[in-house]
Amino acid sequence: MKSITVTELKSWMDSNEDFQLIDVREPYENDICTLNGVLIPMNNVPAEFGQIDQNKKVVVHCRSGKRSAQAVMLLEQEGFTNLSNLQGGILAWKDAFDPEMEVY
Repeated sequence: MKSITVTELKSWMDSNEDFQLIDVREPYENDICTLNGVLIPMNNVPAEFGQIDQNKKVVVHCRSGKRSAQAVMLLEQEGFTNLSNLQGGILAWKDAFDPEMEVY
């Protein structure tokens, strides 16, 4: 499984890299804090394959990186080869770039 650090993700965002960000947390978690990715809760991932772009880089994230790693493994079993897991999830993002971000 490929992974990406929050520093790499921020660099992609700052340079307008062409990628898709997928958030596999629950809607209530996304309401608390967000990185503005496409929200596909973990339990919905199998039914929502069509929302995930197979033609560009895709970063999958959650709160800490565990659920997103599970989602990446599931999607790789379905043939996706363009995925990266965000190491440390949104908690790592808060620590590195947004200490005022409300988390849970």
